[in-house]
Amino acid sequence: MSRDLHAKPLNAADFAAFGEVLEAVGEPDKMINQGLCGRHHDRARLDFADGRAGISVFNAQARTLPFTLEMMERHPEGSQAFVPMHQNPYLVVVADDDGGKPGQPRAFLAQPGQGVNLHRNVWHGVLCPLQDPGLFAVIDRIGEGANLEEHWFDRPWQVNA
Repeated sequence: MSRDLHAKPLNAADFAAFGEVLEAVGEPDKMINQGLCGRHHDRARLDFADGRAGISVFNAQARTLPFTLEMMERHPEGSQAFVPMHQNPYLVVVADDDGGKPGQPRAFLAQPGQGVNLHRNVWHGVLCPLQDPGLFAVIDRIGEGANLEEHWFDRPWQVNA
């Protein structure tokens, strides 16, 4: 039997404990390119124990709500940013650490124009676009050694809108 979890709209204040919301909101920090481009500067804290930052492209299959959350993962050696290369909503599930496993998950619905940067060691669900295409630029640690821990739930969570 699954447990219910309701997703709420993604916003910077509610997400702050897990990472940063990447979006162009408010006035830009400065204008560039002959005054035709607003730069919203330094919006994420990239954090790597070693190695270097790399950019990969992920092409994930679309999922639907309700979504069954069976597993969460984390990356102890580096932060991980997801920047959609589309204008579709997607699901972001995160949790605090509870003694080496995920605590109570929290679900967010990211809207067009929003990316996320997950802090190092934050438990999160799999990449979960809600429509095709599920194309994302992913900025994360490239380096030697394992940077992935998974936790499978005894009882899955059912994520609803």
